[in-house]
Order: sequence, then C-alpha cells, then structure tokens
Amino acid sequence: MAVDDYLKYWKVIRYFVKAKYNLTQAELDMLLFLRTEKYFSKDRFSDYDKLLSWNVNRFDKLKRDGWIEVFRKRSGQTKALYQLSYKAQRVLTYIYEKLRGEPMPTSPTKNSLFKKNVSFSDKRHRDMIKEMNAFIKQKRLGG
Repeated sequence: MAVDDYLKYWKVIRYFVKAKYNLTQAELDMLLFLRTEKYFSKDRFSDYDKLLSWNVNRFDKLKRDGWIEVFRKRSGQTKALYQLSYKAQRVLTYIYEKLRGEPMPTSPTKNSLFKKNVSFSDKRHRDMIKEMNAFIKQKRLGG
C-alpha cells in the first residue's frame, strides 16, 4: 500500500482486532501507546490513561488478561516496572502488518466475522474486509 493509503482501512482492522481479542477501544489505544515503552511504571500507564474513558480497573484488567506483565517487582522504594506481554506484542505486530497491506483472513475459523450468524455490523465489516483484500491485491498487481 502507498503511504497515503496506510490508514485507509484502520477502522476495519481495529474492529476485527477488538472483536477477536475482546478489547475495548481504550484498551487497544493503551496497548498502542505502550508499544514503544520498553518498560513502564504504573505512573506512566496513568499518564496516558488520563486521556481515555475513565476506568479505574483498566491496568488490572490488562494485567489479569495477560496483556501486561511484571518486568521488575516492587522492592522497598523501587517501583515495579511492567512490559507488554508476548501476546500483546504479537497482536500489535499483526495490526501493523495489516496496516502495511497484508490481507485480512476471510475463513470463519480465523475470522469470526465470517461465521454465519453474526450481527449486521459484523456483516458490514466483513464486506469491507473483502473490499480491502481486493484493493490490496489490485495494488500488488500494480494497478
């Protein structure tokens, strides 16, 4: 995809990732923010969390669900440090691969939006995934 097209299908990719991994928009935004923070404290997490919809349990939920893990435990006056888990890193890499123009899966086993009994909104996004994949294929063919 050309640089100008980088975010063209962001909403479709975001919708799929949120559905597949049971993430809220705020949780996904937080993971995207933390992606380049090799290690972070709970204070650093809170700095960005202030921009998101209020949820006092966001940090604990992301930690409990395996998106954030402890890098260094708290010891005396030394604060605990955290990092994104391997699971979080893989999902974020997946997002960037899709943004760079890799096609989205269209089989029901890899993409629940392609199952038979899905919501109207899922069907609309499924149609756009098909369009996106056709767009990617056309770009790769040079036209």
